[in-house]
Amino acid sequence: MDMPSLTIGSHTARLPIIQGGMAVRISMAPLAGAVAAAGGVGLIAGSGLGVDELVSEIRAARDRAAGGVLGVNIMVAVTKFRELVRAAMAEGIDLVVAGAGFSRDVFAWGREFGVPVVPIVGSARVARLAEKFGASAVIVEGFEAGGHLGTDRPMLELLPEIVAAVQIPVIGAGGVATGADIKRVLDLGAAGVQMGSRFAATVESSAPEAFKRMYVEARDEDIVLIKSPVGLPGRALRNPFWERTQRGDYPQIERCRACLKECHKEYCIINELEMAQRGDVTDGLVFAGSVAARITDVPTVADLMKRLESEWRIAMQGEDR
Repeated sequence: MDMPSLTIGSHTARLPIIQGGMAVRISMAPLAGAVAAAGGVGLIAGSGLGVDELVSEIRAARDRAAGGVLGVNIMVAVTKFRELVRAAMAEGIDLVVAGAGFSRDVFAWGREFGVPVVPIVGSARVARLAEKFGASAVIVEGFEAGGHLGTDRPMLELLPEIVAAVQIPVIGAGGVATGADIKRVLDLGAAGVQMGSRFAATVESSAPEAFKRMYVEARDEDIVLIKSPVGLPGRALRNPFWERTQRGDYPQIERCRACLKECHKEYCIINELEMAQRGDVTDGLVFAGSVAARITDVPTVADLMKRLESEWRIAMQGEDR
């Protein structure tokens, strides 16, 4: 018994698993390439990168992907959204995932370059709008997800509404960590799942060891919400930086890089995310989904994908009994 494949546009992945594009510099070429080679869809997180760096990562991921499906995830909220998306498309990326905002322009660019566009949505209304503009699929990201949150509703509650609202493939994201979780999402009509946190804690993830260790050691009470300068709440892991924000004691912005189209300027989010990626998980921002408390190890991507397939088969067999 094999997992169903996932087709988005003209690209088909052997497994219905998209690896989340986690910024800044967590989902890079080693992770995306390994996921693509193992049969999933590997995403490079373009937010926070320069154009040349993104192109370099795409090329490096191609070398690792063994012909598998590769995409980029770029937040609509970033100032260089247009430049990054068009550079990725010109480089021949297989698909573009866009979240943290909604862009009509990205669909025109997708038609220009022949690249499928997959927006992240949090309601049936936005999903229908995306389909109208030409989305090849939509990712339904629920409240359980890590990073910026566009809804306060659980993914499993949202999913059936959006599946019923559109004709294009629907991907479920948020709260997915195991093969049994994947089965649960597919049973509700989704064409696939997106998993972020589970892939952040893999050998090939570009997160530092201290970051991965926080995931492995996280308990439910360590998973918290944080105010983000983007204007959306974010889900993260409790640490001294988070404690400071709860007191309104935000670190001073020493140099603004104008990385966001609109920034509330409570603190410099790109600086805090970069600090965590460099290993400072005390003063940096460590984004994580609600499943972080269920992560207990740091496997290779190949081993994780095999485990997910095995867990899915076990869940399917249990249903047949």
